[in-house]
Parts: sequence; structure tokens; C-alpha cells
Amino acid sequence: MTAQGTAQTLERDTGAAPSGPSEAAAVSPGLRQVGRKSIPWIVLAAIAVFVALLGVLLTGGGARVGVPMDAANAGPIGAKAVAQVLRGQGVAVHSATTLSQVEDAATDDTTVLVFDPAGNLDSSGYDRLTSVASTIVVVEPDFDALNRLAPHVSAAGAVSAATPIASGCSVPAAVRAETIDPTPTETTKDVSFAGSFRVDGGDALGCFRTGTDRYSFVTTRSDGRTIDLIGSASILMNDGVDRAGNAALALSVLGQHRTLVWYLPSIDDRPVTGPPDIGALTPGWVTPVVILLVLVFIAAAFWRGRRFGPLVVENLPIVVRAGETREGRARLYQRSSARLRAADALRIGAVGRLASATGLPRAATAVEIADAVAAATGRDRAAVHRTLIDAVPRTDADLIALSDDLAELERATAAAATPAPPGPTGRMDA
Repeated sequence: MTAQGTAQTLERDTGAAPSGPSEAAAVSPGLRQVGRKSIPWIVLAAIAVFVALLGVLLTGGGARVGVPMDAANAGPIGAKAVAQVLRGQGVAVHSATTLSQVEDAATDDTTVLVFDPAGNLDSSGYDRLTSVASTIVVVEPDFDALNRLAPHVSAAGAVSAATPIASGCSVPAAVRAETIDPTPTETTKDVSFAGSFRVDGGDALGCFRTGTDRYSFVTTRSDGRTIDLIGSASILMNDGVDRAGNAALALSVLGQHRTLVWYLPSIDDRPVTGPPDIGALTPGWVTPVVILLVLVFIAAAFWRGRRFGPLVVENLPIVVRAGETREGRARLYQRSSARLRAADALRIGAVGRLASATGLPRAATAVEIADAVAAATGRDRAAVHRTLIDAVPRTDADLIALSDDLAELERATAAAATPAPPGPTGRMDA
């Protein structure tokens, strides 16, 4: 169906009508039409659900959800079990993600646990920790931590032992644990390195030997503070704390003092590097001047607006012909294949004129108008309903046929409503 043809049908069926009733409601698509148009979205939703289920299956059903080593995480990679047991033993456990929070929570009898796999804490950060903590427990320490806290201890690679490791030292915490199993489980292997240490001298003491001069646990002193180094975070995690003597070692090392600060450094602890930003380079007087200029602009706009008075609505010196409007709308309908919307526009005009022809009030419904038209023209009620309400054009030819049916129905209704001319005797013919 061409745009010109659509424009002609709109001109014929929705053209100017003398004092017709108010616009009738457009016929909305039925459930079947809406469902047919929704099929692509339903297919896409089903594909998305399938991909999500596949991702859950491939990742083990969300076994790694949560922050690793978080004292509030009850998942396999969390450490809520150890934290809860320590609280039950009277230790006040505080979680912290910045150095400021550690300093606020620390007392004169405090253990600070540090787990920093992302390397957010540098040497200056560890210097601040030694000033507030009585004991610092570093889990899987990096180079900065070892260099600042334990200069006589170095990293010695991953643990390769396949069986629980005996303590082999006189450290009370290690003696109580007897053996540990530092190897990560299937769940924790992606977030736990399970490293070992090499002791190069000083007062450092290594426990749980995993090879020649390699240990999973080292204790030393720094600036009068006790420094405990744990090579495997899996020892403290919920999925590994119940193996061998892991729980005994964790509770002994972390329960030495009345307060435990569970510190997981965040990006806020990273040192600020690089050139200063524009805020640091801007003089202090710039901001007040900018604010003053903005206020002056607002005041001037308000003053000028009140001086000129309110806006005056003025018609444009352009007249758009109704035919151009109809043709433009027809082109839009044709481009988007909106046959049902075009049919609704035709029906609205036809129903309004039919209501006027049959003498129905402005509040009459489309069904009432269709019944009145069927009664006036003597046509089949179902056929009239189909033309005015139910018919859905599938093609351009269907839309043209519907337009012709509406025009024919209007002509028949007008003929039925027009009284016959008077006969020779002055009376109206039957």
C-alpha cells in the first residue's frame, strides 16, 4: 500500500465531519497479537537465563561469592567461623578496611590481622600498624610487608607438601596445633597462594617445615611488636579451618589479646602518586569568584526576564494544509507498517460519523454504535462488528479493503437514515 493510497483513505474516512461525537477509543491489539510480538523478547530472556545457569554451574554454584578472608563472610572463602569462635572466647573482633579504622579500633592490647593480596598497603602503612598494634599477624605477606616487618624472612615459594605438617618448633601456638594442612582446597585455591618462608637469621623462628629451610609459619619481633607470618590464607578460611590443627593455630595466634582488628586493606590505603590534579593547582580565590559570577548571572537573568514581561504566544506565519498532514502521517504508517494503527484511525473517524448518523449520544460505545448501524441497515450484526471493531488487517490489501468496507457502511447508514422524498399526494412513500 503506497503512502498516497493511505493518505486518500485517511482523507476519506477521517476528513472533516460536521459536528460529530467525541473520538471513540482505538481498538488495542489482543492477547494473541501481543504474544506474537513478544516472541523475540521471550527467546532472548530464555537465552539469558540459560547463560546465567551455565555460569553458575561452571563456577560451582557461587561457592566463591563474597570477599576472601572477610570476618563477616560465611562462604567457603570467608573467615566467619574463626571470628565467631574468637568472639565466643571474649575477644572483641572489629573489621576494618582502612588504616584510619584500624587506628580508631585499636587499644593498648590489640592484635591486627592483615590480609592484603592486592598490595594496597605499602611500607609506610606497615609503619603505622606497628605504632598501634601489640601483635601483627600478616597472612600471605608480600615483599613490602616482609621488607618492613621481617627483614630476615624471605618468600620461598608455594607449599608442596601433600600431608599435614608437624610443628617442629617451641612456639606455644604451634605446639598446641601440633600439625596443620596449609594446602588450599578446590574452593580456596583461586584466592589462597599457600606460600612458605625462608629464615635468614635474626630472631625469627620458623615452624611447620615444608622443605629445606622452608616454613609455613614464622614468628619474629619488630620495634618491640610480635610479628606472626602465616603463609596460607586457607588455614583461616571456613573451607580449610577444620583440617588438622588449622583451627588451633588460628585461634592461638589471633586470640593473644583482648582486641582483634580484622584488617583487609582497600584501595583507599594506596599512596597517592602522580601529578597534582586541577583542584590542587587552582588558587583558593577561584571558587568564591565562580560562585559569585553564577549568582550574578542568575540575578541578571531574573531581572531582565521581569523587565521584558511574560512570553507572548504568537502563531507562526505558516499554514500547513490538511492534505500534507494526512500524507505525512500516511508515510509514517507505511514506513513502520502500522496497519493496525492506521485501521484504528479510520475506524475512529467512521464510528464518530456513524454515531451522528444513527442519532446516538456522544457517550455511546463502539459496540452500541455497531449494533445501531446493523439495525438501521439490516446487515448482519457480526459482519458490522467485524468491520468496526474486530477485523485486523494483515496486509496493505486488507487495510484498503477495510477502508472500502467502512466507506460502504457509512453510505448505507446515511441512506437508511435519510427520509424518502414525499410522494405525489404529499405523503412520504413507505
